Amino acid sequence: MNAESGSGASRRPAPPRRASSRVAPPHRSAARTREHVLAVAGQAFYADGIHATGIDAIASRAGVATMTLYRVFASKDDLVAAYVEDSGKRYRALLELAAAPHARTPRERILAVFDAFAEDIGSGSCRGCPFLMVLAEYPDPDSPAHVAAVAHKAWLRDLFRALVGELASTTPIRDPQALGDQLALLAEGVYGSMQALGPHGPAAHGRATARALLDAARVPQ
Repeated sequence: MNAESGSGASRRPAPPRRASSRVAPPHRSAARTREHVLAVAGQAFYADGIHATGIDAIASRAGVATMTLYRVFASKDDLVAAYVEDSGKRYRALLELAAAPHARTPRERILAVFDAFAEDIGSGSCRGCPFLMVLAEYPDPDSPAHVAAVAHKAWLRDLFRALVGELASTTPIRDPQALGDQLALLAEGVYGSMQALGPHGPAAHGRATARALLDAARVPQ
């Protein structure tokens, strides 16, 4: 036995420990945490359904502890109400932009709203109207989620009525209020049909149908 193989032989130094590949989660303020959780919850609620998505699943997807989630949202109902409100803000911003004057006629602005619908349903991420989904999952008319969803539907109806009112100031219309309601009903049909038959089914004819309604409502001169 040589000297190096004996009990007193020198040993190679142990290799240095590899640094952990785990990265600590970023520190967020309460406001940023709330915003992050709401974004994650919104994606989950829209894709998988509200009742089918639990708080623990949302916390896991968001990378936060369940107790952290409850510090920014007191309950799941609060989170759902915030989701509906946030969805409403995003849709209102989209449609207000589409309906903005920009030197266009009221008729062109009405049709631009349906162009915005067409772009949304053709985006590849649209499953249908989030507010109709909320109403289906929360049929109680007194629940905050139901109330918020109805408020968005009323806002959209008011938008069409306002645009038709502007149109009627320059173009004779048989029944402006009825035309506003018909356009609101068409918008519901676009999203309802998209959910069942996809973006290339009847939903693809939203703009053409809106144009036909506008033409039919004019008083012949």
